[in-house]
Amino acid sequence: MSKVQESIDVDVPISTAYNQWTQFEDFPMFMEGVEEVTQIDDRHNHWKTKIAGVSREFDTEIVDQVPDDHVAWRTIHGDVRQTGMVSFEQIDARHTRVMMEMDFQPGGMAEKAADMTGMLDRQVKGDLRRFKHFIEKRGQESGGYRGTL
Repeated sequence: MSKVQESIDVDVPISTAYNQWTQFEDFPMFMEGVEEVTQIDDRHNHWKTKIAGVSREFDTEIVDQVPDDHVAWRTIHGDVRQTGMVSFEQIDARHTRVMMEMDFQPGGMAEKAADMTGMLDRQVKGDLRRFKHFIEKRGQESGGYRGTL
């Protein structure tokens, strides 16, 4: 298992950052390599990705979710093995720290090479930078899920 930990500060209130993060079908707008996310129900999503030239499809399950605090997930079907959590920390009324932590099992040779060269760390860091730009440019979330799971 490999671990990625990254964080970024965004210039929006915590509820705005959290609400936008719960809009999984918007992920392709700021996550490189994510081609499509289909939300099946409150807990389950189907992902289509293409990273380092390798296409994958897999399903995730939200295992723990608390509004304005965190969203934790794990894969349940497909050839991608990962668990992760994104958490939100209020800096002040208009600024939020978004922290991403993922544990993953690189599958094929391309994924192992990407892991060894730090490409996956850079990808997560880039995804967080793109999220920052996305939410700050919008100034408000495109929706939000406030349920606790």
